[in-house]
Amino acid sequence: MISQAVRDQLAPSGVLRVGINYGNPVLARRDAGSGELSGVAVDLARELGRRCELAVELVGFAAAGQMTGALKGGAWDVAFCAAEPGRADEIAFTAPYLLIEGTYLLPPGSPIQSIDAVDRAGVRVGMSTGSAYELFLRRNMKQAQMVQADSPNATFNLLIDGRADVLAGVRQTLVANSAKLPGARVLAESFMAIGQAMGMPHGRPAALLAVREFIEEMKASGFVAQALERAGVYGVPVAPPAAVSE
Repeated sequence: MISQAVRDQLAPSGVLRVGINYGNPVLARRDAGSGELSGVAVDLARELGRRCELAVELVGFAAAGQMTGALKGGAWDVAFCAAEPGRADEIAFTAPYLLIEGTYLLPPGSPIQSIDAVDRAGVRVGMSTGSAYELFLRRNMKQAQMVQADSPNATFNLLIDGRADVLAGVRQTLVANSAKLPGARVLAESFMAIGQAMGMPHGRPAALLAVREFIEEMKASGFVAQALERAGVYGVPVAPPAAVSE
């Protein structure tokens, strides 16, 4: 039973506004004609609203960086995004519900054959500003040059236009883009596992506990796996149960 105190923290306006990153096809997609959002994040948002007896408003964003940046303006109450340490000052997270890979897309003729060969002087790595992998690479990349764009689709143009030598991104997005560039390839290795979670502004302890319990139940019950299957997303593992300290 969800208490009124939890509902008030989850949705101060009385409507649960949920940030959805449709730039990541593992999480959500936006229909080009109708603008309708669908996918595992959307299914989870609606199920949370149903359980809390709250109307749900989906707030769509083309990139994770745009979504997390919109928190300053109070654009959403909860959101589905990577539980990245670089966001922890602003966002309180649940444990992950999905694990997806961050890797690289290479253009035709690229001599790069491994993850280690990317971080070299003179290599220009394109990436989406504010994404989980951009925050990770900003901390860990030592020699390569970072070249940024404001969304995954805009990042692909960096490669097409010759402004980047390699693209960082979510494996599924990179595979889809590689099909548009004959001879391009996606490395089999990954440089990080990206834990996708639910997040909210700090200072809402009762709501945070409730959504953490919700995410654990959604994993254990098979809801997340079924939502992935409905969305036609395969090869993405459901995250393991949270550690006891979660």
